[in-house]
Amino acid sequence: MKIEMKEISKSFGTNKVLESIDLTIESGQVHALMGENGAGKSTLMNLLTGLYQVSSGTILIDGRETKFNNPQEAEQFGISFIHQEMNTWKDMTVLENLFLGREIKNKFGLLDNKTMQAKASDAFKKLDVNIPLNAEIGSLSVGQQQMVEIAKSFLSDVKILIMDEPTAALTDHEVKNLFKVINGLKEKGVGIIYISHRMEEIFKICDLITVMRDGLVIDTKATEDTNVDELVRKMVGREITDYYPEKQAIIREVVFKANNLSGERFKNVSFEVKSGEILGFAGLMGAGRTEVMRAIFGIDKLTSGTIEVNGKKLTIHSPADAIHEGIGFLTEDRKEEGLILDFSIKDNITLPSTKDFIHNGFFDDKIAAEFVNQLYERLNVKATSSEQAVGDLSGGNQQKVVLAKWIGIAPKVLILDEPTRGVDVGAKREIYQLMNELAERGVPIVMVSSDLPEVLGISDRIVVMHEGKVTGIVDKADASQEKIMQLATVD
Repeated sequence: MKIEMKEISKSFGTNKVLESIDLTIESGQVHALMGENGAGKSTLMNLLTGLYQVSSGTILIDGRETKFNNPQEAEQFGISFIHQEMNTWKDMTVLENLFLGREIKNKFGLLDNKTMQAKASDAFKKLDVNIPLNAEIGSLSVGQQQMVEIAKSFLSDVKILIMDEPTAALTDHEVKNLFKVINGLKEKGVGIIYISHRMEEIFKICDLITVMRDGLVIDTKATEDTNVDELVRKMVGREITDYYPEKQAIIREVVFKANNLSGERFKNVSFEVKSGEILGFAGLMGAGRTEVMRAIFGIDKLTSGTIEVNGKKLTIHSPADAIHEGIGFLTEDRKEEGLILDFSIKDNITLPSTKDFIHNGFFDDKIAAEFVNQLYERLNVKATSSEQAVGDLSGGNQQKVVLAKWIGIAPKVLILDEPTRGVDVGAKREIYQLMNELAERGVPIVMVSSDLPEVLGISDRIVVMHEGKVTGIVDKADASQEKIMQLATVD
């Protein structure tokens, strides 16, 4: 299959998001689509698969002009789109999610569960994952849910597969298996559009790279004919010579203490964070890092242990309690837990601090708007205005809104779980710079990240976890990828 997108433009009202885009996708190639958040990558793919309709331009498939009215038509044609933001039903089983809208029935019109189970098991076998088909999706980790989304695409006769940040929530083992699958699909003649901000992945598996910026195609090159510095320059329109900005914060007294915390998936976890310090948390997926943070914030239950801020023992039973005590938490899953997608940027940012804008019993819109605009501009959120719905923003800009929301409460402690997941290289540096600025103001920051170079580049100390336990706490000066991985895999 050969797809040619010619002179594609798209506007939402007066906002022009794509202009005169040319892109060719061919069978048997892995074609990377790169660019900053908001560059138009996902919008272009949504036009291809019929979620949106083009404002102008044509789409040719094998030389014939083609238009899909919805993603289901595209999928029936052999074009499948694995979205960055997962589209799952949390209270349904894995099997039900896999076959939702494509159920297999027997000759009597009843669900053929045996055939569906066999097909699902075969898809999981290709990915080398072991996920119970009868488990509820909501009980799975984010990485497991991502593997279920990927497995969906293998249930149909796919000819072109679009993958938007497919490895963002995966373990190293899962990533390796996915790359094997991608290479196998490529050998069978499947064309793959691969959207990712992870440079090492692009150079490992992609044949061609197209760079987009501000709704335009900047360049298309064979992977072997370019390099990281050139790609970054084309993506952001400038040189970025320092990926991890130098931190000037002075580390002072201990502000936050976790003493022997235990919960369903972790045991006897202790650590402390000082004023001006960025404390990184490293470990393999399932190590218990996120579970510890959720328990501190009152989302999940602590079975034992104590939490202190500035020497005061806290009693936290809910996120409301945590916010009241000055704890901010940017969650791993921004779509499900970090944002209300139908709400505006302004309403999302002010949500945890609404009480601060109430005067004489009324909400003061003017003060709230000034407050929001300061954060909105400081974080360089790309949107038409602070009144735009958060659901209309790119993933990276949604992440900035979540970050703004927690900065807005003037936190005593800020917990960031995968703060740069799905975020482009330019926006990553902006987030790192903002973290440094907060640290310079004395805010203690806890950062959970599966990106080891990020943990090493931005943290002052690193807590390493394995199977629910802390296996080591390493100073930045003594840290290396080898040492962290050794602690993360220790028995």
